[in-house]
Amino acid sequence: MPTLPWTIPNPAPPRTKALVMASRFEVRSGRDVPRFFLKSLSAWRQVRSAPGAYGASLIAQPFKRVFYTLSAWEDRDALYAYARTDPHRGVVSDVRSTMKASTFTFWEVSVEELPITWADAKRRIADQAVSERAT
Repeated sequence: MPTLPWTIPNPAPPRTKALVMASRFEVRSGRDVPRFFLKSLSAWRQVRSAPGAYGASLIAQPFKRVFYTLSAWEDRDALYAYARTDPHRGVVSDVRSTMKASTFTFWEVSVEELPITWADAKRRIADQAVSERAT
């Protein structure tokens, strides 16, 4: 299970809040895994220099066709600015047809709580998926 460890593009100012986003992506078939993984690496390189990014990590589970992302941001504006900028914007467009399912969850934490554990992130993703199925 390849994991790109928590990296800190920009140090967070002490005693502030961070917006955390965790996501889970599942691609339709094993044939889609290499392409999705390569595309995700270009977005990973982008986040490592994104303004307002306080931290990020990625887990790839290629044999399960599942990918997880975890990131912390100065605020929602910083996250959305990253998402609207290439290569991320192009990646989303390029892989949309290969997606089977995706789940996103957001919450705020004190920057002193960073980095977020993967156990916490995966629990929140699972809770969000249950919530989405119930609606």
